Amino acid sequence: MKTILNVIWLVLCGLWMAIGYVVAGIICCILIITIPFGIASFRMASYALWPFGRTVVRKPTAGVASTIGNIIWIIVAGLWLAIGHITTGLAMCLTIIGIPLGIASFKMVPVSLLPLGAEIVPTDQQMPGGTPVRM
Repeated sequence: MKTILNVIWLVLCGLWMAIGYVVAGIICCILIITIPFGIASFRMASYALWPFGRTVVRKPTAGVASTIGNIIWIIVAGLWLAIGHITTGLAMCLTIIGIPLGIASFKMVPVSLLPLGAEIVPTDQQMPGGTPVRM
């Protein structure tokens, strides 16, 4: 079932959202000081392509640097990517078949806003002590 949902997701919105993350990653890598944000953006692009069967786990050891980085990320690209997920989620929820995909898009909003201090892992593997955000 995860494969079917991932293929439908990829065709309807995953490709476009992944392109948004890649563009944000390229922009962040061009601005030398934001290279860590670019790397996080590329990780999220792969998650946006194939989200079902994977989970976002918050790292409990993430410190002040990731909090400051997340604030900068929201200003640089996070807000626009979150708006993209909300818009895509609303469009998906217009049909009965698209409702699960719309809900999945809404669940990606927190990680698009706060990517630093989070890790994307398969759903059968979770970090010890981490708080999972299910897809």
